[in-house]
Amino acid sequence: MSQVAIVTGGTRGIGAAISRSLIDSGYTVAASYGGDHESAKAFHEATGAHTYQWDVADFEACVEGVAKIEKELGPVEALINNAGITRDGTLHKMTPDRWQEVIQTNLSSCFNMCHAVINGMRERGYGRIVNIGSINGQAGQYGQVNYAAAKSGIHGFTKALAQEGARSGITVNAIAPGYIETSMVAKVPERVLEKIVAGIPVGRLGQPEEIARAVEFLVSRDAGFITGSTLSVNGGQHMY
Repeated sequence: MSQVAIVTGGTRGIGAAISRSLIDSGYTVAASYGGDHESAKAFHEATGAHTYQWDVADFEACVEGVAKIEKELGPVEALINNAGITRDGTLHKMTPDRWQEVIQTNLSSCFNMCHAVINGMRERGYGRIVNIGSINGQAGQYGQVNYAAAKSGIHGFTKALAQEGARSGITVNAIAPGYIETSMVAKVPERVLEKIVAGIPVGRLGQPEEIARAVEFLVSRDAGFITGSTLSVNGGQHMY
């Protein structure tokens, strides 16, 4: 039986690339999504990935979602916390709702999902968790206090949970992507994007598949001595 991996936000963008990569590596992938049913259906038909819909910001929904996956597919051995949103704005214009929405979806979701799988991983003595952070959680970004705070929190969360899981055969790592060519980055005004690319030493945006390959390695058994680490995949834009 192949290993089961959950990829949150796994039907679009970086998440879709991660799902595809893990399927190609022999995993049975459960890709969760928030509400875009058409994209999820198309992704399932194109890849064969199992798709599940729930709100990762909802603790009980995560518990129920994981329980359903384990009943239908088997025990979860790899979890990739990729789901994330942006609600940009400078602090003096940001509403409490925009703050909370990003914190809950991007950061609290990591707690929700890890809490739902950690006991099973501990009992089996094996697990792989990869949390998707961001260059903006390392360096900050104008107009993204909510997003930067959430992603920075992911990096600290990763290091703490790695210490808790290490003796149980569970590794917990983070990946901090730089600017990747996705629909989210495509929304950045062209003149702003040109300045961003000009500041990337390799001279281009990253590709979702480059993040996926990093995830693929970190969830492999070959990466068993790597835990509590943050791998920056950003073309040299921020050397942290």
